[in-house]
Amino acid sequence: MATLNSIPEPVNEPVLGYAPGSPERAKLWARLADMKSRALDMPLFIGGEEVRTGRRGEVRAPYDHGLLLGRAHEGGKAEVARAIAAALKARREWSHWPLAARAAVFLKAADLLAGDWRWTLNAATMLGQSKNAHQAEIDAACELIDFLRFNAKFAERIHAEQPLSPRGSWNRLEQRPLEGFVLAVTPFNFTAIAGNLPCAPALMGNAVVWKPSALALYSAHFIMRLLEAAGLPPGVINLVHGDPAEVVGAAVDHPEFAGLHFTGSTAVFRGLWARVGANMERYRGYPRLVGETGGKDFVLAHSSADPEALAAALVRGAFEYQGQKCSAASRAYVPADLWPKVRKTMKDMIASIEVGSPEDPGCFVNAVIGRAAFDKIGGFVDRAKKNKSNKLVAGGTRDDKTGYFVAPTVFETADPKSETMVSEIFGPVLTVHPYPEAKWKETLRLVDETSPYALTGAVFARERAALVEAERALENAAGNLYINDKPTGAVVGQQPFGGARASGTNDKAGSALNLLRWTSPRAIKETFDPPRDYRYPWVGRDAR
Repeated sequence: MATLNSIPEPVNEPVLGYAPGSPERAKLWARLADMKSRALDMPLFIGGEEVRTGRRGEVRAPYDHGLLLGRAHEGGKAEVARAIAAALKARREWSHWPLAARAAVFLKAADLLAGDWRWTLNAATMLGQSKNAHQAEIDAACELIDFLRFNAKFAERIHAEQPLSPRGSWNRLEQRPLEGFVLAVTPFNFTAIAGNLPCAPALMGNAVVWKPSALALYSAHFIMRLLEAAGLPPGVINLVHGDPAEVVGAAVDHPEFAGLHFTGSTAVFRGLWARVGANMERYRGYPRLVGETGGKDFVLAHSSADPEALAAALVRGAFEYQGQKCSAASRAYVPADLWPKVRKTMKDMIASIEVGSPEDPGCFVNAVIGRAAFDKIGGFVDRAKKNKSNKLVAGGTRDDKTGYFVAPTVFETADPKSETMVSEIFGPVLTVHPYPEAKWKETLRLVDETSPYALTGAVFARERAALVEAERALENAAGNLYINDKPTGAVVGQQPFGGARASGTNDKAGSALNLLRWTSPRAIKETFDPPRDYRYPWVGRDAR
């Protein structure tokens, strides 16, 4: 039964199709043209003020070196200190707002994003992160809307969970925010993650310092504008861009640091964990460290798998958004008797893929995020070509004349421990190991033991016994396991996302599990008629 302040029951935001001639395509392309027509001056946002340091870095489109999107002011230690002070000041009031009032801000942001803001944030993601219209839609619009709406309902349920109260007393559980401020460090590859990492702790009453990726400053700017439009009070979320080591280091070293919400590389997260450990004497409490990091995500096929479904899943899973998803299919194990048909189907599919600008709706694959990624991915491809255990099945080329374009690339390898089967690449490169179909059990162990990561994985089979066996054998190999589906595309409220081992703390973004990490519960017991004598009934000797 609904209560007075009951938060609306969320449903997943419908994904618009952007078909030729559709109204959504016309609106999005009009917004793209408008936003391309001018370069932004992107300030820091601290305590509700726009801060301009005068130290500015250019922000350009990855698919077009000549397209200047804006210039972002860079902060340093002084700006971090100012942001922390603003967060601590805002927290004093914000933390005591009722949940319904805090949730209303983010629910309004979701409604704005479902309206005209949709074209702005989708266009920003296309321009700044080289996502095509579909990838931008499922990310910057739908997933971020879902995070904002579902998190509000999850928070309500968390607050509603209360302990038993026997007669004569009242027991309450209060979900307090953490004591101090939360640092959110966000990646380039998902605008939704960039929005969720600061907003989730803020919903629970925390105040946040947000350091976005230098490769996604353009969309981060518009997220802050959206939150301002939704009525977020000054100082609750403070956006500071600048040198990562300086900005993040200054925040983590502060005595009021209370938590880290992180998505990025395993090496960086481990380094921050070590730094927090070294700083323990200066903190008020034990900071909460929540991280989603790397992945070397697998697709495993059984001999009973549908070869056409497998081929489609490999192409989509490996090459959507240029393989720059932490869940992207990067290594595959296909029975040798099935591989020839899968290989031919994949080659035919890849031959039809066009690589180019996200502004061209005919291009399924677009540019990788920047020069460093282009060079790193190219190095993996070049070394794989030289490896005698490998055969190039498709792709293997790249072009940086106008943007950072890497062709969808597939290698077949006889060595399941070759570099591209083991190392995280974060690009459109898939390596397939054809295994002897009789060695299914050995391959299960191989999949589990090859990588230190455990983020996502997929198993394809039509035999239920094989699926049951794989689920058991790969219990710890992936935090998100997909059966007869690609290992990407987790949906808020349907597949809570996160992995363990070297892939992070598995605190499941898009679920109540994540929100619980941003609270420090207080149990309160009230006794209505307290005893007035220290003695219990058992005190006393038997009469003689």
